[in-house]
Amino acid sequence: MAFVEPVTLRDCGVRLEPLALAHEDGLRAAAADGALWKLRITSVPEPQDTRAYIEAALKMREDGNRFAFAVVEDTTGKVLGSTSYHDIVPAARRVEIGWTWYAKSAQRTHVNTTAKLLMMGHAFDTLGCHVVGWRTDNYNFASQRAIERLGAKKDGVLRGHALRRDGTIRDTVMYSMRSGEWPEAKAQLLYILEQHAHNP
Repeated sequence: MAFVEPVTLRDCGVRLEPLALAHEDGLRAAAADGALWKLRITSVPEPQDTRAYIEAALKMREDGNRFAFAVVEDTTGKVLGSTSYHDIVPAARRVEIGWTWYAKSAQRTHVNTTAKLLMMGHAFDTLGCHVVGWRTDNYNFASQRAIERLGAKKDGVLRGHALRRDGTIRDTVMYSMRSGEWPEAKAQLLYILEQHAHNP
């Protein structure tokens, strides 16, 4: 039995469902909204690579080290982007959240906050995780700010850690949250979403 079993999570008009080949067209359209694959610090697939991106995610799910979701607008079924649990370590009850990207039109909305709330809640409250982690490019300052807004703590920087899509080598900024920190973080995220609902 896999540590992360297939599940659909939903709240605030956002649905996270297991990524499948059926999402190919929607995912391609989401990536085209803002030509996101041109950003050197993201993992967004180029349009012609969308199917291979999904197939790679499904292979990683089979291997037990990544579980990818399509992020979908609940009322319309429109694909807004993708996010994943990855570097899943069942023995340590640890997952990381990453491979996250959204169509430009969904950025700076309630979508990312909602998706993170759903994933963190599932990790801590259902899977019983002790730690949830994040990692990002040292030059992806928007991502670092977003992770810090979740209440995660910066663990440090892994220097010369990974290749970017343009062939340069990146430093990776690591963050984490422990289960004891989750209740306060959850309260803050719910507060942010409540403010958004009153001031969309």
